[in-house]
Amino acid sequence: MLPNSYQIAIRLFLLVVLGLSGCLTGYLEENSAKMDAQIKQQAAEIEQQRRELEALRAGRSLPDPKQEVCIRAYRDYFEKAQLSTNRDQAIDLYRQGLAICPEDDVAHYELGRALANAGRYGEAEKEFEAALKINPAFADAKNQLDAVRNRK
Repeated sequence: MLPNSYQIAIRLFLLVVLGLSGCLTGYLEENSAKMDAQIKQQAAEIEQQRRELEALRAGRSLPDPKQEVCIRAYRDYFEKAQLSTNRDQAIDLYRQGLAICPEDDVAHYELGRALANAGRYGEAEKEFEAALKINPAFADAKNQLDAVRNRK
């Protein structure tokens, strides 16, 4: 039979080992979930590349995914915003569409106009600036930006 102090030391050692194994299990589970997500993302990318290769072999091109998203934004948000008679609803629709297609200079311009009409000149200025950043030759956006800045 071991002395009492050895028994206590062994019990403490076993408790530490059990505690560490619990931490290790949690760490492994967390990393396993991250790895699963990465594998799914890589599988989706591989599938997209496979479709692109098949399209190239067949002599046809695939639509640009970015363009498809912007077409959806126009159909689901920008077009509805243009038809809306409720200014706040139009502003909300433009913002939702720009969240998925931020490179639409006309949508930034139209949002800027709606914001300016609502007296929200600071926000309008940012939208006109965004439109001009995308399309520096956008004369109407430049004119609206100047008008908003003169009102401040």
